[in-house]
Amino acid sequence: MAQYQDKKVVILGGTSGMGLATAKKLLDGGARVLVTGRSQAGLDSAKQELGADALVVSSDARSLTDIDALAAQVKAKFDTIDLLFVNAGFSIPTPLSNVTEAIYDEMFNLNAKGPFFAVQKFAPLINRGGSVVLTTSIANVKGLPGQATYGAAKAALRSLARTLATELLPQDIRVNAVSPGPIDTPILDKVFTDKNVAAQVREKTIGMIPMKRFGTSEEIAKAVVFLAFDATFTTGLEIPVDGGWSQL
Repeated sequence: MAQYQDKKVVILGGTSGMGLATAKKLLDGGARVLVTGRSQAGLDSAKQELGADALVVSSDARSLTDIDALAAQVKAKFDTIDLLFVNAGFSIPTPLSNVTEAIYDEMFNLNAKGPFFAVQKFAPLINRGGSVVLTTSIANVKGLPGQATYGAAKAALRSLARTLATELLPQDIRVNAVSPGPIDTPILDKVFTDKNVAAQVREKTIGMIPMKRFGTSEEIAKAVVFLAFDATFTTGLEIPVDGGWSQL
C-alpha cells in the first residue's frame, strides 16, 4: 500500500510552487488531493501537471464566500479530510511611506483573515488524528524592509497556529506551521517583473542566507508532509525552512 493511501488532502494555494510540490508528493504517495488557485492560467497548468487524479478548483483564499463554497464542495467530494494545508499567500513589498490602506487590507485578508476562516470552516471536516499546516514566513521574525504589512500578517498567522492548536486539541487535530525563507518559486518573478531587479534581489538575498542558496519547493513539501502525517506528538510548532537565516 502507498504511504498516503486513502488520505484526503486540501491545499489552498496549490497550483504552483510549494503547494504544487506538496500536492505532487502526496499524490505520488497515494493520497486524494484537491488544490485551489485563482488564475485560470495557474489552474490549467496545475491540471496538466497533476493529472486526472487531482481535483483543481478555482477559489479565492481571501473571500469568505469562496471559502464557504469550497468547504461545501469538499464535503460533497471527500466527506472528510485528513490534511488542510493553508498555503495561499504572497507579499507586496512596499516601503512604509507608500503603504496604502488597500495594500494593508490585502496583506491581512490573504495572509491572516482568509487562513483563519478557512480553518474555522474546514475544522468540522477534519478526521480525528488529522492536521492543519499553515504557511507562515521568515518575515514574521525578521525585520525585512518593505515587508511591514506582510510580516505582521504572517506573525498574526504564527500566533493563530498556537491558539488554533489549543482549540482543536479536543478534536484530536494538530495545527502546525512551516516557515519558508527564500524559496525558488515563480513568486519572485511575479513580485519583481523587471528581470534585472529580480536578479539583483536574488543575489543580495543569497548573500544573507547562511546556506548561500535558495530553498526548493520540494524541501518545503517534505516539511509539510512531516508535520501533517509523521509529527504525531507535535502541535503548535513552526518549522523554519530557510537555510538557517532565522536561526544563525
